[in-house]
Amino acid sequence: MPLIDLHTHSEFSDGTSSVEEVFHRALKSGVQIYALTDHDTTDGVSQAATLCCEHRIFFTPGVEISTKDHDHLHFIGYNIDIKNTEFQNFLADNRQKRRARITQIIRQLQQAGIDLSEEEVFSRAPNTVSRAHVADTLKAKKYAQTRQDAFRKYLLPGQVGYVPSAGVTALEAIKHIKKAGGLAVIAHPGITVGHWDFPAWKEAGLDGIEVFYPAHTYSLKQDLLSLATKYDLFATGGSDYHGPKGGRIVSPGMHIPQNHYDRLLRKLFNR
Repeated sequence: MPLIDLHTHSEFSDGTSSVEEVFHRALKSGVQIYALTDHDTTDGVSQAATLCCEHRIFFTPGVEISTKDHDHLHFIGYNIDIKNTEFQNFLADNRQKRRARITQIIRQLQQAGIDLSEEEVFSRAPNTVSRAHVADTLKAKKYAQTRQDAFRKYLLPGQVGYVPSAGVTALEAIKHIKKAGGLAVIAHPGITVGHWDFPAWKEAGLDGIEVFYPAHTYSLKQDLLSLATKYDLFATGGSDYHGPKGGRIVSPGMHIPQNHYDRLLRKLFNR
């Protein structure tokens, strides 16, 4: 089956590798369609596009947008116009909301006796700051063993450092992607079972579902493919790669059946 990766992250958001490093990992894996989908920023897209062009790999401009409906209810925009001023203003506003959230998280941790400063956290995030940067700082200061350990101890609901997402609604995320000329896809839907609203999302302009994802079981993938058929959505695949130090998948790339690969070529590249 063809290998693609339409969900990767670099140091421009919460990834642990440069754009070039992430791309070359994908290239080494044999990825045939690639997208860099950093959170609330497209600053690495042009560099990734150049690399894909040089190595003759299909590339689509991407970005991942969080929502306040659920911590993990995210939407990815593909084929977006990264020069769209209104869309860039929207992303900038999202980044500012993220900063406010992280500032509050730091305050709560400080009040709980954790030795942590804003400078230590924000210095790790030259562009889009996230809870991952708080987790990495907690790890560096020996409050946790890994990024995931820091989340479990301090940053998940019920823990002292948890602050709800301050993003937009799902419908607003889809709307902004569409206004920038993009295709809207729900990311890792298996993490948000119970919070789905495909009828409303489809009406708002949803185009696809990230079916092929590392945490999705065979049964879940079949359920998602049925939803894709029901709502006339195309299926995508992505590893959610965050680099070798991200503590997640260690190599980019997801296998996708040929018929879904062919449909992606038509939807993304008119091939």
